[in-house]
Amino acid sequence: MSTPIRRVGIVGGGQMGAGIAEVCARAGLDTVVAESDADRARAARERVAFSLERAVQRGKLDRGSAEDAQARMVFTGDLDDLADRQLVIEAVVENADVKTGIFTALDKIVEDPEAILASNTSAIPIMRLGMATGRADRVLGLHFFNPVPVLPLVEIVSSLHTTPGTVETMESFVRDTLGKTAIRSQDRSGFVVNALLIPYVLSAIRMAESGYASAADIDAGMVLGCAHPMGPLKLADLIGLDTVAAIAESLYDEFKEPLYAPPPLLQRMVQAGLLGRKSGRGFHLYDRG
Repeated sequence: MSTPIRRVGIVGGGQMGAGIAEVCARAGLDTVVAESDADRARAARERVAFSLERAVQRGKLDRGSAEDAQARMVFTGDLDDLADRQLVIEAVVENADVKTGIFTALDKIVEDPEAILASNTSAIPIMRLGMATGRADRVLGLHFFNPVPVLPLVEIVSSLHTTPGTVETMESFVRDTLGKTAIRSQDRSGFVVNALLIPYVLSAIRMAESGYASAADIDAGMVLGCAHPMGPLKLADLIGLDTVAAIAESLYDEFKEPLYAPPPLLQRMVQAGLLGRKSGRGFHLYDRG
Protein backbone atom coordinates (compact mmCIF):
# COMPACT_ATOMS: atom_id res chain seq x y z
CA MET A 1 0.00 0.00 0.00
CA SER A 2 1.43 3.35 -1.06
CA THR A 3 0.20 5.30 1.99
CA PRO A 4 0.22 4.28 5.68
CA ILE A 5 -2.99 2.75 6.99
CA ARG A 6 -4.78 5.30 9.18
CA ARG A 7 -8.46 4.54 8.46
CA VAL A 8 -9.68 1.14 9.65
CA GLY A 9 -13.12 -0.43 9.57
CA ILE A 10 -14.36 -3.31 11.69
CA VAL A 11 -17.43 -5.35 10.71
CA GLY A 12 -18.99 -6.75 13.86
CA GLY A 13 -18.89 -5.31 17.36
CA GLY A 14 -19.11 -8.47 19.44
CA GLN A 15 -16.40 -9.68 21.78
CA MET A 16 -13.74 -9.99 19.08
CA GLY A 17 -14.77 -7.04 16.92
CA ALA A 18 -14.94 -4.72 19.91
CA GLY A 19 -11.50 -5.86 21.03
CA ILE A 20 -9.99 -5.28 17.59
CA ALA A 21 -11.62 -1.84 17.43
CA GLU A 22 -10.21 -0.94 20.85
CA VAL A 23 -6.69 -1.99 19.87
CA CYS A 24 -6.88 0.02 16.64
CA ALA A 25 -8.21 3.13 18.39
CA ARG A 26 -5.57 2.87 21.13
CA ALA A 27 -2.96 2.74 18.35
CA GLY A 28 -4.17 6.15 17.12
CA LEU A 29 -6.20 4.95 14.13
CA ASP A 30 -9.44 6.44 12.81
CA THR A 31 -11.75 3.48 13.53
CA VAL A 32 -15.30 2.80 12.31
CA VAL A 33 -17.24 -0.18 13.68
CA ALA A 34 -20.17 -1.34 11.54
CA GLU A 35 -22.91 -3.50 13.03
CA SER A 36 -26.12 -4.89 11.54
CA ASP A 37 -28.32 -2.19 13.10
CA ALA A 38 -28.25 0.85 15.39
CA ASP A 39 -29.06 -1.12 18.56
CA ARG A 40 -26.15 -3.50 18.01
CA ALA A 41 -23.91 -0.53 17.23
CA ARG A 42 -24.82 1.03 20.61
CA ALA A 43 -24.12 -2.28 22.35
CA ALA A 44 -20.71 -2.41 20.64
CA ARG A 45 -19.92 1.12 21.83
CA GLU A 46 -20.82 0.15 25.40
CA ARG A 47 -18.70 -3.01 25.15
CA VAL A 48 -15.62 -1.02 24.15
CA ALA A 49 -16.29 1.68 26.76
CA PHE A 50 -16.52 -0.98 29.47
CA SER A 51 -13.23 -2.55 28.35
CA LEU A 52 -11.44 0.80 28.30
CA GLU A 53 -12.75 1.69 31.76
CA ARG A 54 -11.62 -1.68 33.09
CA ALA A 55 -8.13 -1.04 31.66
CA VAL A 56 -8.07 2.34 33.45
CA GLN A 57 -9.21 0.81 36.74
CA ARG A 58 -6.51 -1.87 36.50
CA GLY A 59 -3.81 0.71 35.83
CA LYS A 60 -3.14 -0.57 32.30
CA LEU A 61 -4.25 2.66 30.63
CA ASP A 62 -4.46 6.28 31.77
CA ARG A 63 -7.76 8.16 31.68
CA GLY A 64 -6.65 10.57 28.94
CA SER A 65 -5.57 7.78 26.61
CA ALA A 66 -8.86 5.97 27.15
CA GLU A 67 -10.83 9.11 26.29
CA ASP A 68 -8.68 9.72 23.21
CA ALA A 69 -9.30 6.14 22.04
CA GLN A 70 -13.06 6.53 22.44
CA ALA A 71 -12.97 9.79 20.48
CA ARG A 72 -11.32 8.00 17.54
CA MET A 73 -14.15 5.46 17.20
CA VAL A 74 -17.44 5.76 15.31
CA PHE A 75 -20.14 3.09 15.65
CA THR A 76 -22.69 2.66 12.89
CA GLY A 77 -25.47 0.36 11.77
CA ASP A 78 -24.70 1.00 8.09
CA LEU A 79 -22.01 -0.98 6.23
CA ASP A 80 -21.82 1.83 3.64
CA ASP A 81 -20.01 3.97 6.24
CA LEU A 82 -16.90 1.87 5.54
CA ALA A 83 -16.57 3.20 1.99
CA ASP A 84 -13.44 5.30 2.66
CA ARG A 85 -11.53 2.73 4.73
CA GLN A 86 -8.01 1.58 3.81
CA LEU A 87 -8.37 -1.66 5.79
CA VAL A 88 -11.57 -3.47 6.78
CA ILE A 89 -11.44 -6.38 9.24
CA GLU A 90 -14.48 -8.66 9.32
CA ALA A 91 -15.20 -10.11 12.78
CA VAL A 92 -18.70 -11.57 12.69
CA VAL A 93 -20.09 -15.00 13.61
CA GLU A 94 -18.00 -18.00 12.49
CA ASN A 95 -20.30 -18.91 9.60
CA ALA A 96 -18.91 -19.22 6.08
CA ASP A 97 -22.08 -18.09 4.29
CA VAL A 98 -22.45 -15.00 6.48
CA LYS A 99 -18.79 -14.04 6.05
CA THR A 100 -18.88 -14.63 2.29
CA GLY A 101 -21.91 -12.34 1.99
CA ILE A 102 -20.09 -9.60 3.89
CA PHE A 103 -17.02 -9.83 1.67
CA THR A 104 -19.19 -9.61 -1.43
CA ALA A 105 -20.81 -6.46 -0.01
CA LEU A 106 -17.51 -4.90 1.08
CA ASP A 107 -16.03 -5.42 -2.38
CA LYS A 108 -18.74 -3.12 -3.76
CA ILE A 109 -18.67 -0.61 -0.87
CA VAL A 110 -14.96 -0.02 -0.20
CA GLU A 111 -13.83 2.51 -2.79
CA ASP A 112 -10.02 2.44 -2.59
CA PRO A 113 -8.70 -0.22 -5.02
CA GLU A 114 -5.63 -0.58 -2.77
CA ALA A 115 -7.73 -1.24 0.33
CA ILE A 116 -7.20 -4.57 2.07
CA LEU A 117 -10.08 -6.77 3.23
CA ALA A 118 -9.26 -9.10 6.13
CA SER A 119 -11.13 -11.71 8.12
CA ASN A 120 -10.74 -12.59 11.78
CA THR A 121 -12.00 -16.10 11.04
CA SER A 122 -10.64 -18.91 13.20
CA ALA A 123 -10.80 -21.61 10.56
CA ILE A 124 -12.75 -20.73 7.40
CA PRO A 125 -10.61 -20.85 4.22
CA ILE A 126 -9.45 -17.40 3.12
CA MET A 127 -9.66 -18.47 -0.52
CA ARG A 128 -13.43 -18.85 -0.21
CA LEU A 129 -13.74 -15.32 1.17
CA GLY A 130 -11.37 -13.84 -1.38
CA MET A 131 -13.18 -15.41 -4.31
CA ALA A 132 -16.38 -13.67 -3.17
CA THR A 133 -14.69 -10.40 -4.20
CA GLY A 134 -13.03 -8.96 -7.27
CA ARG A 135 -9.82 -8.34 -5.30
CA ALA A 136 -8.75 -11.74 -3.98
CA ASP A 137 -5.14 -10.57 -4.17
CA ARG A 138 -5.89 -8.08 -1.37
CA VAL A 139 -7.84 -10.45 0.89
CA LEU A 140 -6.20 -12.30 3.79
CA GLY A 141 -6.80 -13.54 7.31
CA LEU A 142 -5.94 -11.46 10.38
CA HIS A 143 -6.74 -13.79 13.25
CA PHE A 144 -6.61 -12.05 16.63
CA PHE A 145 -6.96 -13.84 19.98
CA ASN A 146 -9.33 -13.21 22.87
CA PRO A 147 -9.03 -10.94 24.81
CA VAL A 148 -7.66 -8.86 21.94
CA PRO A 149 -6.32 -5.94 24.03
CA VAL A 150 -4.28 -8.39 26.13
CA LEU A 151 -3.04 -11.24 23.93
CA PRO A 152 -0.12 -10.23 21.68
CA LEU A 153 -0.53 -12.68 18.77
CA VAL A 154 -2.06 -12.20 15.32
CA GLU A 155 -2.03 -14.95 12.69
CA ILE A 156 -1.62 -13.64 9.12
CA VAL A 157 -3.14 -16.08 6.66
CA SER A 158 -2.60 -15.79 2.90
CA SER A 159 -4.55 -17.59 0.20
CA LEU A 160 -3.11 -18.70 -3.15
CA HIS A 161 -4.20 -15.33 -4.56
CA THR A 162 -2.93 -13.04 -1.77
CA THR A 163 0.08 -11.06 -3.00
CA PRO A 164 3.33 -10.97 -1.02
CA GLY A 165 2.98 -7.18 -0.83
CA THR A 166 -0.39 -7.51 0.92
CA VAL A 167 1.08 -9.90 3.47
CA GLU A 168 4.09 -7.65 4.08
CA THR A 169 1.85 -4.59 4.51
CA MET A 170 -0.24 -6.38 7.11
CA GLU A 171 2.77 -7.81 8.92
CA SER A 172 4.19 -4.29 9.24
CA PHE A 173 0.78 -2.96 10.35
CA VAL A 174 0.40 -5.65 13.03
CA ARG A 175 3.94 -5.21 14.32
CA ASP A 176 4.63 -1.48 13.98
CA THR A 177 1.16 0.07 14.32
CA LEU A 178 -0.66 -2.31 16.66
CA GLY A 179 2.44 -3.42 18.57
CA LYS A 180 1.58 -7.12 18.31
CA THR A 181 3.49 -10.19 17.16
CA ALA A 182 2.59 -11.70 13.79
CA ILE A 183 3.05 -15.27 12.65
CA ARG A 184 2.31 -16.43 9.12
CA SER A 185 0.18 -19.40 8.16
CA GLN A 186 -0.85 -21.03 4.92
CA ASP A 187 -4.57 -21.18 4.13
CA ARG A 188 -5.44 -24.45 5.82
CA SER A 189 -8.40 -24.74 8.16
CA GLY A 190 -7.48 -23.85 11.73
CA PHE A 191 -4.25 -22.16 10.61
CA VAL A 192 -1.49 -22.69 13.22
CA VAL A 193 -3.02 -22.19 16.65
CA ASN A 194 -6.46 -23.75 16.30
CA ALA A 195 -5.16 -26.70 14.30
CA LEU A 196 -3.15 -27.56 17.42
CA LEU A 197 -5.51 -26.26 20.10
CA ILE A 198 -8.94 -27.55 19.06
CA PRO A 199 -8.08 -31.29 19.07
CA TYR A 200 -6.78 -30.80 22.63
CA VAL A 201 -10.00 -29.06 23.70
CA LEU A 202 -12.16 -31.70 21.98
CA SER A 203 -10.21 -34.44 23.76
CA ALA A 204 -11.04 -32.82 27.11
CA ILE A 205 -14.73 -32.60 26.13
CA ARG A 206 -14.76 -36.30 25.22
CA MET A 207 -13.15 -37.10 28.56
CA ALA A 208 -15.90 -35.22 30.41
CA GLU A 209 -18.58 -36.73 28.16
CA SER A 210 -17.45 -40.28 28.95
CA GLY A 211 -17.39 -39.64 32.70
CA TYR A 212 -13.66 -40.25 32.84
CA ALA A 213 -13.29 -37.21 35.11
CA SER A 214 -15.23 -34.11 36.10
CA ALA A 215 -14.81 -30.78 34.30
CA ALA A 216 -13.24 -29.31 37.44
CA ASP A 217 -10.74 -32.14 37.76
CA ILE A 218 -9.82 -32.12 34.06
CA ASP A 219 -9.08 -28.40 34.25
CA ALA A 220 -7.21 -28.70 37.55
CA GLY A 221 -5.10 -31.50 36.11
CA MET A 222 -3.88 -29.38 33.21
CA VAL A 223 -3.38 -26.22 35.28
CA LEU A 224 -1.62 -27.82 38.24
CA GLY A 225 0.00 -30.76 36.48
CA CYS A 226 1.11 -29.13 33.22
CA ALA A 227 1.39 -25.47 34.25
CA HIS A 228 -1.25 -24.37 31.73
CA PRO A 229 -2.70 -20.96 32.65
CA MET A 230 -6.25 -22.26 32.10
CA GLY A 231 -7.81 -25.69 31.83
CA PRO A 232 -9.14 -26.87 28.44
CA LEU A 233 -12.82 -26.78 29.41
CA LYS A 234 -12.61 -23.33 30.97
CA LEU A 235 -10.77 -22.25 27.82
CA ALA A 236 -13.59 -23.70 25.69
CA ASP A 237 -16.07 -21.69 27.75
CA LEU A 238 -14.00 -18.54 27.19
CA ILE A 239 -13.77 -19.10 23.43
CA GLY A 240 -17.50 -19.88 23.26
CA LEU A 241 -18.75 -23.42 22.72
CA ASP A 242 -20.52 -22.38 19.52
CA THR A 243 -17.22 -21.08 18.15
CA VAL A 244 -15.37 -24.23 19.25
CA ALA A 245 -17.99 -26.34 17.45
CA ALA A 246 -17.77 -24.20 14.31
CA ILE A 247 -13.98 -24.46 14.19
CA ALA A 248 -14.15 -28.22 14.78
CA GLU A 249 -16.65 -28.63 11.94
CA SER A 250 -14.43 -26.61 9.59
CA LEU A 251 -11.38 -28.68 10.53
CA TYR A 252 -13.29 -31.95 10.06
CA ASP A 253 -14.70 -30.82 6.71
CA GLU A 254 -11.19 -30.15 5.42
CA PHE A 255 -9.15 -32.99 6.92
CA LYS A 256 -11.76 -35.72 7.68
CA GLU A 257 -9.75 -36.67 10.80
CA PRO A 258 -11.94 -38.15 13.60
CA LEU A 259 -10.08 -36.13 16.26
CA TYR A 260 -11.51 -32.95 14.68
CA ALA A 261 -15.16 -34.08 14.80
CA PRO A 262 -17.23 -32.16 17.39
CA PRO A 263 -18.34 -34.55 20.18
CA PRO A 264 -22.11 -35.05 20.69
CA LEU A 265 -21.95 -33.36 24.11
CA LEU A 266 -20.54 -30.20 22.53
CA GLN A 267 -23.25 -30.19 19.87
CA ARG A 268 -26.00 -30.65 22.47
CA MET A 269 -24.66 -27.85 24.64
CA VAL A 270 -24.65 -25.50 21.67
CA GLN A 271 -28.22 -26.52 20.80
CA ALA A 272 -29.22 -25.81 24.42
CA GLY A 273 -27.67 -22.35 24.36
CA LEU A 274 -25.05 -23.33 26.95
CA LEU A 275 -22.25 -21.47 25.22
CA GLY A 276 -19.84 -20.84 28.07
CA ARG A 277 -18.88 -17.58 29.69
CA LYS A 278 -20.99 -15.40 27.39
CA SER A 279 -24.20 -17.28 28.26
CA GLY A 280 -23.39 -17.78 31.96
CA ARG A 281 -23.10 -21.54 31.71
CA GLY A 282 -20.95 -24.01 29.82
CA PHE A 283 -18.73 -26.62 31.44
CA HIS A 284 -18.62 -24.19 34.39
CA LEU A 285 -21.00 -21.58 35.80
CA TYR A 286 -20.36 -17.83 35.46
CA ASP A 287 -21.76 -14.67 37.00
CA ARG A 288 -23.17 -12.60 34.14
CA GLY A 289 -23.75 -9.56 36.37
